[in-house]
Amino acid sequence: TIADLSHQPGATLQIELQSTDPVNASLSFKKPASAPQLPPVITVNVEIDGKPLEIKVQIVQECIKKPFIGGFKHRLTGIEFHNATAQTVPKIRVPSPVERFHRDTQTYKMKNMRQQTTNTTSTQMTKEGCYVSNVTDKVMIPGKYETADEYHQKRLEKVLILQTYWRRWLAKRYVDNLRQDKLQRLEWERQEELRKQREKAERIRKEWDRRLNPKTKEDFDLLYAHLEKWRKEEMARIEELYSGPERKAALIGLVEQEAYLISSIDRHKIAAGLENTDKGVRAFLDKAAAPKRWKAFDGKITEMDTPYTIRAQELRDIYNTLCMKYLTQDERLDVLLTLKHTVKEHDCKLTHEIIELIDREADLLMRGVKESNLEGLRKRISTLFLQYCKTPLFNPEAARLIKVPQDPTVLRKNIYFCPSCNRYLPSTEFKLSSNSSVVGRCRKCLKLDNDARLRQDLSLYRAMLKDLRRSEENIDDGSRIAFLLQEPDLRYLVENIWNSQSILSAHDDLFDLVLVRWNNHEEWSPWNCILLKKEEATAHHKLENVTEAYGRMFIGKVLHKHVLARSYFSRLPGMAEHM
Repeated sequence: TIADLSHQPGATLQIELQSTDPVNASLSFKKPASAPQLPPVITVNVEIDGKPLEIKVQIVQECIKKPFIGGFKHRLTGIEFHNATAQTVPKIRVPSPVERFHRDTQTYKMKNMRQQTTNTTSTQMTKEGCYVSNVTDKVMIPGKYETADEYHQKRLEKVLILQTYWRRWLAKRYVDNLRQDKLQRLEWERQEELRKQREKAERIRKEWDRRLNPKTKEDFDLLYAHLEKWRKEEMARIEELYSGPERKAALIGLVEQEAYLISSIDRHKIAAGLENTDKGVRAFLDKAAAPKRWKAFDGKITEMDTPYTIRAQELRDIYNTLCMKYLTQDERLDVLLTLKHTVKEHDCKLTHEIIELIDREADLLMRGVKESNLEGLRKRISTLFLQYCKTPLFNPEAARLIKVPQDPTVLRKNIYFCPSCNRYLPSTEFKLSSNSSVVGRCRKCLKLDNDARLRQDLSLYRAMLKDLRRSEENIDDGSRIAFLLQEPDLRYLVENIWNSQSILSAHDDLFDLVLVRWNNHEEWSPWNCILLKKEEATAHHKLENVTEAYGRMFIGKVLHKHVLARSYFSRLPGMAEHM
């Protein structure tokens, strides 16, 4: 051992090792594998703009670079101390000296050989000293020999039988599915036809109800339109049947009938005006008394009452109680007393007049005057109190609902003159169309002129325009031309360009017709539209290329109408910039 050698502590020993059999067992010293050394600078050939260029690249030889994970700096000496990483350096993989791949191993020819293992069998027979029972034995009689071709032929016949029944079942199931689809289609068509009939009957019922009980401006436009239609039919009948004095007498009778019908319509208009005025007043008070509402981040609605809304609610309740009928004398006096204490909070001419009328009615009630004789007085009280509720000084919430702003500087803006009624009105009282170059007459003057001369009913075109704008909003591709059109423009487009009928089926019921895009990839415009039924429009929306779906003659007919529409709408000031 090394301990047996004479050596001093800390001394260096040099030991030489020799093999006893250097020929067969030689000693070899394996050097530790080192990382490949690369030159510090290499030259790389690259092409820039088709020209070869040599670029020198510096090689940084670092086996591993530990990441910087922080540290600290000594404040006195300025030395930086970095935190050491705990990640172990990966072990260098030393290539094995054994050759692991060779051509012979990759190109070796594989062979498959079958082997049959031996199986020792024996048969025991009856003999002397050994008895084998034959009770369980079976007598086998050989049958007809069957060749392999016969076996496969019989098997093929069975397969054909199976295929026949299988294909029959598939065909039967396919036919049953077709029959079921046909029945469902017929049932769907029947339900659609019933739905259309119900919708048409409901539409006719509503139209008759609008004629018998007109309430809105559209209802009276419908009445005047039918009156004008009836007058033209009667004029044509008179021109055809009568002449001379008989014709003149028939025309006089027609004028008298028309005057009677107009007076009847005016009576309905007065009654509807009173009812709509009362509804408008109550809607105004309800809006003023409504609490403030806003939507939170979670979608819930939050409501808050302010002092102004509470004040508006008190005034609304007093007004509703004041307008109630069939109150007893004590209840009416209680309402008048509450109203008197409410208006006493402000000292002005309006409140003085209301208090004076309240005292007068209370005095008359105490004297036993009939309620029928107090209707005029009560009407004056409710009218003055409504004026009190609409004054922003007494009801601050009314300031955001009244039409005439209280600020004079705001009042001077967007005010236009109506040459027909000689009044200055805000811009919202004027109806502008796409061909308007000047402001023109106000809405009331246009309504009066329509009732007296034109008598046009644009409710159908208004509904059609609303559907068109809704569909363009759903597409949401920045289409703007549909929102520039007005009802008269759409009427000209439908009646004069498309002849008020579907170009595919010639269906002329405007309730079932819609204007859709001709090319779905372009925005809607009078020169990129087509008038179709609702069912036809649904199928048209699914087309990707209209030139492949329609015939050449049909496309030429549609493009001709587009040229007519472009020629008319290009003259309008609002459309010229979109051409």
